Parts: sequence; C-alpha cells; structure tokens
Amino acid sequence: MAKLIFITGGARSGKSRFAVNLAKQLASRVTFVATAIPKDEEMRERIRQHQKNRPAHWRLVEEGKDLSLILSQLDVSCELVVIDCLSFLISNLLLDNTEEDNIIKQVTEIAGKVLHLRPTFIVVSNEVGYGVVPATRLGRSFRDICGRANQIMAEQAQEVYLMISGIPLRIKRNS
Repeated sequence: MAKLIFITGGARSGKSRFAVNLAKQLASRVTFVATAIPKDEEMRERIRQHQKNRPAHWRLVEEGKDLSLILSQLDVSCELVVIDCLSFLISNLLLDNTEEDNIIKQVTEIAGKVLHLRPTFIVVSNEVGYGVVPATRLGRSFRDICGRANQIMAEQAQEVYLMISGIPLRIKRNS
C-alpha cells in the first residue's frame, strides 16, 4: 500500500518548498503534478520560480482539472508523486462551474486511489479557514470546499504536516 503525506498551511508558509525537499529525501523518480493554470504574467513568473526550485530530472505533469486521469497514467517506475496543489485544483473546478458535490467526489476518489497505487504521494493544499468569512458567495464556497477537501485528505493520510512560517509541524503520523 502506498503512503499519503498531506501538507497544509497558509499562503507563503513554505508548503511547496517543504514538499519538494521531502520528496528529494524520499525518492529519485518523482512526478510533479502542477495544478496551477497561468492566466497572467505574474502567475507565470510564480510558476517559473517554483520550477527553478525543483530538480530538472523530475517528470512534470501540468493538469488543473482532472487528477484522476493523471493517476491512471502514472509511469510504473515512478516512486513518488507530488500534487501541488489541491486548492488550485478546487479553484480551477469552481471557476469552471463544477458543482461542489462533484468537486468533493473527485477529491474523495483521489484520496482513495492514491492509497492503492505504488508510489508515495505528497499532496499540498492551502489552509483557508483561519481568515475572515469571505464577502462573496464564490469565496465562501471556495473556503468551504477546501475545508472539506483538506479534511478528506488529512483523514486518509498517514502523515499530515501544518506549515507555519516555514516550519513544518507534524500533526499526524500513522505507522
């Protein structure tokens, strides 16, 4: 059975850096699944900076909406998969007018599938529940879906880390 490691935390808390460093320690044959969709130059620059911080030999898969498809096409030699990040996936699906129940269904399927695949999985997601109640319906929906999705991942994960100011706090470990 594969291992699922879930990393959550606020924006700019060091989640991606920690995920990359952890992946480097655990495996050499890594597939990095990037869910961000670059819609402007500032976002393209953020993506370029993230790419610079990853080993060049890692396989990169860019998929912002259908992670089930990616999971079904993993190379058998892959030792570890980093999914960065779940909250971007949710945002992409919401902006595509996907219903909340369908998003949660997809997240639940992903969480269940990864435990039956060979590689270790590291899933990164934003913790969005610490802020104020968003002023818009879309904002509240995003916050609520992320909260539910994060709970699903954390429940299935053998290890869960909360990133605070670049410091990883392990909050769950099942051997």
